[in-house]
Amino acid sequence: MLGAIADDVTGAVDLASNLVSRGYRVRLRFGAPRTRVDAGDADAVVVALPTRTAPVADAVALSTAALDALTEAGADRIYVKYCSTFDSTPAGNIGPVCDAILDRVGASFTVVVPSFPANGRTVFQGHLFVGEVLLSESSLATHPLTPMTDPNIVRVLQRQTCAAVGLVPWQTVAQGSRAVRAAFAALAGRGIRYAVVDAISDDDLATVADASSELAVITGGSGLALGLPVRPGAAAAAAPEAALVGPRLVLVGSASQATRAQLAHAERSGVPVVRLPLDDPGSGVDAALARLSEQAAADPDALVAVAPEASDAPVEATTRAGAERAAALERAFGLLARRFVEAGGRRLLVAGGETSGAVVAALGIDELRLGEVIDPGVAWTYAEAGSPAGDARAPVALALKSGNFGGERIFTDAWELLR
Repeated sequence: MLGAIADDVTGAVDLASNLVSRGYRVRLRFGAPRTRVDAGDADAVVVALPTRTAPVADAVALSTAALDALTEAGADRIYVKYCSTFDSTPAGNIGPVCDAILDRVGASFTVVVPSFPANGRTVFQGHLFVGEVLLSESSLATHPLTPMTDPNIVRVLQRQTCAAVGLVPWQTVAQGSRAVRAAFAALAGRGIRYAVVDAISDDDLATVADASSELAVITGGSGLALGLPVRPGAAAAAAPEAALVGPRLVLVGSASQATRAQLAHAERSGVPVVRLPLDDPGSGVDAALARLSEQAAADPDALVAVAPEASDAPVEATTRAGAERAAALERAFGLLARRFVEAGGRRLLVAGGETSGAVVAALGIDELRLGEVIDPGVAWTYAEAGSPAGDARAPVALALKSGNFGGERIFTDAWELLR
């Protein structure tokens, strides 16, 4: 069984959806398990942790706790999942978490594979590209929490670990898995613990996955899962009948370029967009629900999107004022999701990692079943929702989307896959 440790909610869904596309039976859990994990008949168990920007010590503690639970559940191989743009700070958390996992497993060597070509993330000569530009020339260069100003993944990771970091260039990958295995052996023989591996296509991912098939620990973005061999017979979970009809709600917490384009397309398509005031987002919850109720009176399948109002005011956690606004927005989105479900709503699409985490927590969800893939790295998921207080549970369909993922039409078209 494969045990996977992901550093945020949408990243975990991203990985789980890719595993499902390869035929894996997947269970997805939130938070470091406090009790024994029941893997059931799963081929893979993915644990979603809030560790991407957590203090290093907290990230390591949560990740090793998840590892212990997965190992106890029967995982004989571990997948450490981070963002395909290698989002991190000079201190971590990618390096420290990987160090801790390898130490605990007793592994001396692993791969580092951020590439996800289907979503425009590729690594060539150790440099990470977002589309056609270097990572340092993309919008990630000015990310408020994890600005990525250096596209050289070997150099970035080396700043986070005392272990040696090396490179397997694309010229070697192009020669096939036997050549890559030989490169791994040569690097390990020189005392190198981490091999950043170039990959610019899905075929490259398959080569890397095959070459690393005997490693006890692999690390990468979710794209690496697309290189794993297909397991025939497993199927995506079916949507609960209650989630096939009724009003639809899109919660837009991400301010990424991709999400802004998706929201703009939805608005051009006639989707009403309710804006939450930044100075008091909670005050906008009633207005959003009222607008959805008004739309539903005319159309039982009404679709409404909710997003923060446009403003130059900071909403990132890099300043005290920004942190307070960001926290208030997440509370508002969580409250909105809970009240929507309490009122009978069963279909939600959420954009943004922090927003997705807030929604999952507000709905008291600790496990998701994976359904149909919407776009690379984005899938429908199904759960029994309620509230942390333990209220009556209700079946819901959730699409939890990383801000940078998904096509322009996802807010309007994703729902077709529920039919």
